[in-house]
Amino acid sequence: MLDDAGIVLTDAEREDLEIADFGFDDLSTVGTQIHTYVNTDRYCAKELVQSPGQTCPEHRHPPFDGTPGKQETFRCRAGEVSLFVDGEGDDEEERVTENPTRTPPTREEHYTAGREIVLEPGDQYTIPPDTNHWFQGGEEGAVISEFSSRSVDEKDVFTDPKVDRLSNIDY
Repeated sequence: MLDDAGIVLTDAEREDLEIADFGFDDLSTVGTQIHTYVNTDRYCAKELVQSPGQTCPEHRHPPFDGTPGKQETFRCRAGEVSLFVDGEGDDEEERVTENPTRTPPTREEHYTAGREIVLEPGDQYTIPPDTNHWFQGGEEGAVISEFSSRSVDEKDVFTDPKVDRLSNIDY
């Protein structure tokens, strides 16, 4: 999918690709494939790959160590991704759907963010710090560039207590 989106990774970067299954051992349903270009105390840039229907579980990036928490911008590069966020937004600037096109894959009680924003290639959306959100790849999956403040995965708070963010698959 990265190749199809025109995103070139070196062999070393491909070998270092993070494959997160969040402890569910069902990567086709719950998971995310991640390449991190840079992650410093000031900023972070990543590529996220979602297979068709694959879901990243609901979570938020809370304040820590005097920071307001991670703020992130998603920019869709290929395919389509449904991003679900808490809160109210300016519908004129967002592609908010009236009736959600996607549903949680499992354990629905742990998905509370219900405002769906569908991103297609070239669309982007910024998620404020400490905002519950989850996302799911469309029918062809999606490649999403993420630009954010520092990423500290172990500080993420997932709505579902079963989620293990640091659970990765070796391939």
